[in-house]
Amino acid sequence: MRWQLSEQLRCLELQGDIRRELLQELAEFMRRRAEVEQEYSRGLEKLAERFSSRGGRLGGGSREHQSFRKEPSLLSPLHCWAVLLQQTRQQSRESAVLSEVLAGPLAQRLSHIAEDVGRLVRKSKDLEQQLQEELLVVVSELQTARKTYQVYRTESVNAETKLREAERQEEKRAGRSAPAAAAPDAGPLRKGSIKKGGRLVEKRQAKFLEHKLKCTKARNEYLLSLASVNAAVSNYYLRDVLDLMDCCDTGFHLAVGQVLRSYAAAESRTQASQMQGLGSLEEAVEALDPPGDKAKVLELHAAAFCPPQRFDYQPHDGDEVAELQVELELRDEILPRAQNIQSRLDRQTIETEEVNKTLKATVQALLELVASDDGEVLDAFQASPSTESLKSTGSDPGARQPGRRRGQHQDTETFYITKLQEYLSGRSILAKLQAKHTSLQEAIQRGDKENCEVSRAQYTQRRLQRSRQPRPSSQYNQKLFGGDMEKFIQSSGQPVPLVVESCIRFINLHGLQHEGIFRVSGAQLRVSEMRDAFERGEDPLVGGCSAHDLDSVAGVLKLYFRSLEPPLFPPDLFAELLASTELEAGPERAEQVSRLLARLPGPVLVVLRYLFTFLNHLAQYSDENMMDPYNLAVCFGPTLLPVPAGQDPVALQGRVNQLAQVLIVQPAQVFPPPAQLPGPIYEKCMAPPADDCLGDAQLESAAGDNEPELEAGVPAQEDDLDGVVEAVACFSYTGRTAQELTFQRGDVLRLHARASDDWWRGEHAGTRGLIPHKYITLPAGPEPWTPLETPGASGLRWHGLVPASPERHPVEVDKAVAQTMDSVFKELLGKTAGRQGLGPASPSSPSPGPRSPQPLAPGRHGRHKGFFRSPGSPASPSAARPPGPDLKPH
Repeated sequence: MRWQLSEQLRCLELQGDIRRELLQELAEFMRRRAEVEQEYSRGLEKLAERFSSRGGRLGGGSREHQSFRKEPSLLSPLHCWAVLLQQTRQQSRESAVLSEVLAGPLAQRLSHIAEDVGRLVRKSKDLEQQLQEELLVVVSELQTARKTYQVYRTESVNAETKLREAERQEEKRAGRSAPAAAAPDAGPLRKGSIKKGGRLVEKRQAKFLEHKLKCTKARNEYLLSLASVNAAVSNYYLRDVLDLMDCCDTGFHLAVGQVLRSYAAAESRTQASQMQGLGSLEEAVEALDPPGDKAKVLELHAAAFCPPQRFDYQPHDGDEVAELQVELELRDEILPRAQNIQSRLDRQTIETEEVNKTLKATVQALLELVASDDGEVLDAFQASPSTESLKSTGSDPGARQPGRRRGQHQDTETFYITKLQEYLSGRSILAKLQAKHTSLQEAIQRGDKENCEVSRAQYTQRRLQRSRQPRPSSQYNQKLFGGDMEKFIQSSGQPVPLVVESCIRFINLHGLQHEGIFRVSGAQLRVSEMRDAFERGEDPLVGGCSAHDLDSVAGVLKLYFRSLEPPLFPPDLFAELLASTELEAGPERAEQVSRLLARLPGPVLVVLRYLFTFLNHLAQYSDENMMDPYNLAVCFGPTLLPVPAGQDPVALQGRVNQLAQVLIVQPAQVFPPPAQLPGPIYEKCMAPPADDCLGDAQLESAAGDNEPELEAGVPAQEDDLDGVVEAVACFSYTGRTAQELTFQRGDVLRLHARASDDWWRGEHAGTRGLIPHKYITLPAGPEPWTPLETPGASGLRWHGLVPASPERHPVEVDKAVAQTMDSVFKELLGKTAGRQGLGPASPSSPSPGPRSPQPLAPGRHGRHKGFFRSPGSPASPSAARPPGPDLKPH
């Protein structure tokens, strides 16, 4: 395709060069012919004068000669001679007039036509290059969509493989559990293993469904892009190229024909003997055929202009699905999208038809102007019986203000090019929208038939389960709206603030095709409610909003970035960033902007990369949402780059928008990759938030499922001691957020409930908060805690838990190690009681009620799974352990 596109440009340029060379040759011919006619006129005049002065030699001064001069009819040969001389003088005068016409209006008109042709070819070439770039961008987006689909398909296959492996392990456990059911000793452990295997299967089933949904969405986007690209390519090769060739030929054939007709009319009056040749020329002029010439060019360069083969769907990794799928989970997304495309298609059709009408009228007006430039001389030749009356017309080119007509001609030509560009762009959009709409309608019809066979109760149950998902909440030490984003990220532990992540996810799921997203204002009341909820640490978009709130969600996102103090782009970088827009668009400008942005803090760069990658993805749907990179830059430029005080916002706004457009169009070139700047990356195909797929920003808040929110610094209540178990800190830990507790190695921690696989809810020194599971030593036993069969020295066996996969069971330490750890634990309890004024704890006396390990409330464990560890947290306790002897978890 790239070779074809370059060949097309070369062919158009070649045709333009041929036309200009032809016009130059014609102009040179006219000037040379004028010189010949002028010399011929002078020669005829000299010849006539010479033979007229020698007329006395025919008879001298005889009486017969005098009588001849008075009555020339008396001597027919002399009369013929006199007529011949008179005709020679007349022919000399006609040749002089013809010379003036050829060297004047016709040569000048050919020069003007050459200028017009060069200008039209240049503008048509620029327009074709623009269309080719757009076509290549669409093809590049197809490749990106295919790669995205391949990535999600690979993840889906891996998740399915893991699910099948977990199911096989579960079947093995179930098979082994049948013979061992009679053994009473292994009953609790075997049941715990079976439950754990069941939870693993459920977890991997959820992961597989999520990846399968993402794969389906990515495949749908790939198929839509495929249909859109094929339609765009077909539209370009079968329509746009032909229209651009018409644009290059606009007025050329008519102008050349008019000039040659003028020349033929002049010659017909001066040289009757050349009528046969002029007739042939007239036939050639009458044979001017622009469609025929275009067909000949296409036939001659068929290899360059024939449409390429259609892009075929390329399945990845054994995927057998080759068509759009409207699953129940995607139906609520695809149906509004199809309706939106239909509405956009109707409006675009009307707009394109109106532009087409204007374009036809403009072409007609332009052709009339071209014809009027050459019609004067032709009309004069056809209407005047003699060429003598044409001397004044030929020698006065300014008689009818040709300068004014040429200005009008150029203005009309510019308007024609503009309308042609609008028409071609609109027709390309129509082709892509129609292809998408057809594909979606066919998929919806197939989905209606397939869904009749699918139990909708299952889908309804899944929707209800998702709607029952709790809204996590938390408290922040830093202000969210109107605060410092970098400090907020450091205090909250959220690499991307929850308001940014949640709003972008919501728009990704519901609003990529929403017309006027970020341009249409939302309801102020809803924006305020969402802002207050986010400020409280809640996520109002989890099951609390619908697609009707898209404009309000977009308004919350813009409000957040607009209210940041300081702004994301500091004022000291403002002048340098705007100066980079003066560079030529391309790699040099992107590299300069990237160097400037490298001076920003890492957390800010992570958020900017996340935001602009999302905006780049949103701009890819501009055919449907009418928000191209420029429109998005207009919305986000003033929000992210406020003009510093003392400078003119109106004068600088254009450059601000241009800079924002660079960031939207080239995020991969401007921002560092994840290998250089670790952090969250925006995903094009997102799934709705599930119970086991919460992000980093919801790590702390999701730890408590439908429980009262804990606030740092609130003293723990002493009357709620049932189910409290004490643990010992194996390693020192510093809380990263206000919810996480800070403790030192050896401290005694009181655990109340299990918040997740990685976190406990507990207290230390009278303060409640979250305690990491991998930094503490717990009493041995299955969860919920129960005493083991073989007690240690004090009736309990102790062991530490290390990070392990869900398939691994805790490994018990031997009896000696258990006794040693039991004594250490008692010693630490005694030191803690001594510091609190209670005296050392007696080894023989049991601890108070709270110190006795008791089972936790059922249902607390395993509610939230799949939490991500934020950057900086150790992957294992040993990673954060200081050197030297220490308690080693077993």
